[in-house]
Amino acid sequence: MPRRPATAAAAATAATTAATAATTATAITATTGQRRRPATARARADDADGAPATPPSGMPGMPLAPPDPLDPSHRPPHLAPHLAPHLPAHAEDRADTHSAAPAYLRYDRGPMPVTAMAADYLPGHVTKPHQHPHAQLVHAVHGVMVVATAEGQWIVPPTRGMWMPGGTVHWIRMVGHVRMRTAYIRPDAAADLPTRCTVLGISPLLRELILAAIDILIPYKADSRDGRLMRLLLDEVMLVPTLPLHLPRPADAGLRQICEAIVGAPDTALTLAQWGERLGMDPKTIQRRFARETGMTFGQWRQQARLLAALEGLAAGAKVVDVALDLGYDSPSAFSTMFRKQFGVPPSAFFR
Repeated sequence: MPRRPATAAAAATAATTAATAATTATAITATTGQRRRPATARARADDADGAPATPPSGMPGMPLAPPDPLDPSHRPPHLAPHLAPHLPAHAEDRADTHSAAPAYLRYDRGPMPVTAMAADYLPGHVTKPHQHPHAQLVHAVHGVMVVATAEGQWIVPPTRGMWMPGGTVHWIRMVGHVRMRTAYIRPDAAADLPTRCTVLGISPLLRELILAAIDILIPYKADSRDGRLMRLLLDEVMLVPTLPLHLPRPADAGLRQICEAIVGAPDTALTLAQWGERLGMDPKTIQRRFARETGMTFGQWRQQARLLAALEGLAAGAKVVDVALDLGYDSPSAFSTMFRKQFGVPPSAFFR
């Protein structure tokens, strides 16, 4: 018996069901600064077709395709970068940067010197490029964030925080489930606030102050308990050390080609001389440009790229031996030695 065609009603029902399943595949939850109030804003993280979109050109952190044989497809899956998603079909339901009225608008531009909010994200979520009028101290009590700006990218594990001056266009990619806790600080809240993006050490006291600040209702009075807590948070920010978790992005097109290839395939063994041949440049010229534009030598930049890729892999649950070999190290011990030299602890202890 020949198959009968589906009716229009059945086809419409099937299409609606498929679209609903796709759009509800992932979600984020943002919590407001209301005291002890449960999370109320839920949103979808992907659009109906689930297809990723390429981030804006010229922005770092999402490597372009490097020249053969350094195709990023050969990069280990647990180290592979995630591309930014399309604007979701139901953006008006979002609480984060994909919304027309994101939750942070209540906190990042008001008269209070310090405010704080919380937001939770699923693995692989990428915020839209955005900026805040006030400075931002972004910290994750769980999960790892990769923060990107026009200057480069930073990796921010749970023991660290990222300082971004007001007006800095950035986006954030989540590695694992991320429980983000953010403080917004007015540029005139204190003298000598940092003027460049940097990763800060988060002391136990600062961590608890950030968590307590989330429960503070706004507005608050400067001479109240809440105002004094916010002032102490600000004082503590001024004292914590900066940390070397930055991968600077050069402006030179030739250097960017090298850097994007290394980020796409951190285990590449191409030497400076080989890159010179590919680009038609003297290796000494490449070295001088690296030093001028990044403050690092070629070897130092490649090592930093590998170490930051290692942090992503470790945060995703990869074994130390797998990360070491995937990044081109001869042995886990060689990788551990370099890791300890840079971060002061072995790879197995970094996220403790």
